[in-house]
Amino acid sequence: MQQLSFKNRIAFNYIVTTALLIFVVFCIIYSIVKFSVYNHVNTDIKSEADKHLTEIEVVGNSFHLTHKEEWKEREHNTLDVNPVFIQFIDQDGKLIEKSPNLKNMTLSFDPKHVSNVLYDDVLANSAIRQMQVPIYNKSKIIGYLIVAMSLEDATMVLDNISKVLIITYPLILLVLFFLARFIAGRFIKPISSIITTSNDITKDNLTSRIVLPFQKDELYVLSQTINNLLDRIETAVEREKQFTSDASHELRTPLTVIKGTLEVLIRKPREHAEYTEKINFCVNEVNRLNNLVDQLLLLARFENQKQTLKTEKVYLNALFLDTISRFSAIIQSKKINVITNFSAEYYTETDGYLFSIVINNLISNALKYSNQNGNLTVVLKEVDSIIECQISDTGIGIPAEDVDKIFNQFYRSQSSSHPEIKGTGLGLSIVKRLCTLLNIDIAISSQENKGTTIILRLFEAHLK
Repeated sequence: MQQLSFKNRIAFNYIVTTALLIFVVFCIIYSIVKFSVYNHVNTDIKSEADKHLTEIEVVGNSFHLTHKEEWKEREHNTLDVNPVFIQFIDQDGKLIEKSPNLKNMTLSFDPKHVSNVLYDDVLANSAIRQMQVPIYNKSKIIGYLIVAMSLEDATMVLDNISKVLIITYPLILLVLFFLARFIAGRFIKPISSIITTSNDITKDNLTSRIVLPFQKDELYVLSQTINNLLDRIETAVEREKQFTSDASHELRTPLTVIKGTLEVLIRKPREHAEYTEKINFCVNEVNRLNNLVDQLLLLARFENQKQTLKTEKVYLNALFLDTISRFSAIIQSKKINVITNFSAEYYTETDGYLFSIVINNLISNALKYSNQNGNLTVVLKEVDSIIECQISDTGIGIPAEDVDKIFNQFYRSQSSSHPEIKGTGLGLSIVKRLCTLLNIDIAISSQENKGTTIILRLFEAHLK
């Protein structure tokens, strides 16, 4: 079975609901009309009964009309749209008198029916409504007055209204269906725009955006959400392209240098010292290439921020001291003065391995960019129930315009001004990614030629 379109499903569901509502309304209309018609007939019958009860005279166990001839003449000459039939019977059900319009017909008497109660009956195959009223002599019933009225007009009115309702019911539903379908089409027009725009979007064309509707309703929110999603996808794709381009360039550079150096070496015989120098140079380039690959793999490893963390209790004081000790060679060669200020023993609940990578990269950068005889200061303190780690150096610093870019992949501030400082531009990118993964707030402040300070804030949730 072919599935209905979204527009038709909206119209169909609307029609089903409306059909039930209209059906209930039509039933109520029919019931009200029927009640009104019958109430009018009932009122007329009761009025006639009351009037005729005043025109009889009770004598002993019998009764008779006080002005019989005048009554017959009046009943005979009265022309009613809905004729009223009158009949008098005694307590045994024998006919005493009846109105001339009954002719050779008689109204049926049913002792099972309660007195003064209106009910439907049949007279000469025509529907009538009648009431039998007892006639009393003191407390004894001596006869009955039967009053009836034709229901032909009432039946005709009810039949006509039922035919009108039955005919108009499907017509109204049909008109409402097409109207609902048209309105639904207008309402879902932005969805068609979303589909068209989405079909135009490919990996090579991520610039298209959905036109936002004028009314800020659910479709507006949907369109805006999709546009925001496309913005994130476009940013991610552009970042991936940039990363691929930068990674290719960074990998190609040492390979080109190694290839060029080796080609120069094999052109002609060289002195042993020159061979040693060039081979050591190539080994350094290979080490640089190996370090670059390791950092690229590390960055790719932590690309998924939903990675499972191995949380453990980490002693921060020891972690910083162990990390500093691993760089003792460079500290001694550059004669850097290391200052540690730990106001207490601090512990935190985090992934020890990942956090050690963060600290290792930050201290490595601080030492790498520090000047000869510079200072490296590490401070651990508690601020408003938050552990704050500060790593400061007195190195070359970062220009103000480069601070916001320093966490970008492969970005190195003033790399051309300081060619002696080697690096890949991935260390701080890895730090930023791991801080996000560990829910650590990282901030950087720097002044050119004065130094840089990195601040890590371990939130209260990580305190032990």
